[in-house]
Formats: sequence, structure tokens, C-alpha cells
Amino acid sequence: MRIIIIIPAYNEAALISKTLDSLLAQTFSAEKIIVVDDGSTDETPQVVASYAAKHNSIQLVQKNSEAAHLPGSKVVQAFNYGLKHLDFDYDLLCKFDADLIFPENYLEIVAEAFQNNEKLGMYGGFCYVDRNGSWELENLTNKDHIRGALKCYRKTCFNAINGLKTAMGWDTLDELLAQYHGWEVQTNENLQVKHLKPTGHTYSSKAKYKQGEAFYGMRYGLSLTTIASAKLAFRKKSLSLFKDYLNGYFKAQKKHLPFLVTKEEGAFIRKLRWSKIKQKLF
Repeated sequence: MRIIIIIPAYNEAALISKTLDSLLAQTFSAEKIIVVDDGSTDETPQVVASYAAKHNSIQLVQKNSEAAHLPGSKVVQAFNYGLKHLDFDYDLLCKFDADLIFPENYLEIVAEAFQNNEKLGMYGGFCYVDRNGSWELENLTNKDHIRGALKCYRKTCFNAINGLKTAMGWDTLDELLAQYHGWEVQTNENLQVKHLKPTGHTYSSKAKYKQGEAFYGMRYGLSLTTIASAKLAFRKKSLSLFKDYLNGYFKAQKKHLPFLVTKEEGAFIRKLRWSKIKQKLF
């Protein structure tokens, strides 16, 4: 299994060395680690360049980008930019964040999972954050969801879903589309990855309506959007977020923003979402 890792990075000079060290220490080595410096204003490119000078597996790619950190679009654009600089074949493609510390057997276990199940399209572990000196699960999603910080795709699955969408919600949409195309999505609770920064702490004020726009784009409809918005706002302990998500949905509807999926894909997504809700209720 040939593994390629792409890491979008913006102003991560203080942390990215920890991520790279943990990836270089893996019991199963990645063929290539491409770090996309997304217009950093700190020493991120210099830090990565120093690693690239010592390790042939590491490559620095620099991309000009505006500083505003909008969820989804900016990080996926950087990832896609790195993908364009990939000049050899692979079996597994990973999109990792630049503020993670991986256990040394992470890639080995990931590779074994894909080898043992030819229907497996996506796989990943879980993010843990430091709360008062104790590493605890960053409990923002269900345990059947792979966080956007540590995605791994089988190449054929990645091609089937036509890559990643440059929109918030991309890391949910990719899983839904993978299942639409007949692939399995699995998580492993034993793979515990240290997430050094809380999710979303750098998001700009422009981002607050993006989640609702994503629900609209995935053709959730109002009922599913309301349920999903309430659930996510509850997890984040913020009633105002619930209002923002719904406002984002209605703004997208009023503007007739383009959908992220076809009608057929949308029908599948709604059916899948409702079936999971019914399973939890009954």
C-alpha cells in the first residue's frame, strides 16, 4: 500500500514540526508527505523546508492565498493544489491537518484495514484535545464520522466521489457520496490522535452561515437541516449557532446557490440520514 499525505498548512510554524516528526516516526512509512503552505505569514515554509532538506519523502509546495480562514473552501483549495503537484501513483491518499500528533502505528493500522477489506473506501481515527492536562475525545461528531483533520481515502473511492468539494461540509459530503457509490466508511476508536488546536478557533466571522449553506448544498431539506443544526449547536453548546445555521440555510435558499450534489445523490443522502435517525430513536 503506497500512502500519500497532503497537509494544508497556514501559520503552523509552532506546531507542524510535531506533526512531521510523528509521521516520520511511523512503523509504516508514507511514500510522500506534501505540505502546502497556504500563504503563511509566519515561519511555516521555513520549518517545512528544513525538513524537506533532510527527508526526501517531504515536499514543500507554496500557494498564495488570502488570510481569511473560511471553513472548508480554503483548506480544500490548498489540498487540491497539493494534489496537482503529485507526480506518481498511490493506493491511499490522506488529507491531514498540520496540528496533529499521530501514534507511531497509525499508518500501519490504516494500511492493514484497507488491505483486509476491498470495499473500504474511507478510514480514520479520532481527534483528542488537551483539557486541563488530560487528552479527551474532541466530541463534535458521531463516532461513525471521520473528522476532516485525518481523512484517508482509497484511490478508487476518491476518484468515484470526484475528489473534495470546496465548501464547508466537505468532510461529511465525501462520506455520503462514498456510500452512494457503494463504498464503506469506517472509524477506529483505538486510533487516538492528539489535536493540538481546538477545531474552528481561527474561523473568521464570515464563516457563521457556512454550515447552513452546506446543509442546503447537500439537499438536506428544512427538516433535516433543523435537526442537524440543533444537534451540532448542542454539541458546541451555543444556541446562537443554531440560529446562524438556519439563517445560512435560508440565505442559500433565497440566493438559489448551486447544490453540491445531484438530485439522485440528494435523495440517497436524505434517505440515509433519516434511516440513521430512526435507528437511534428506535
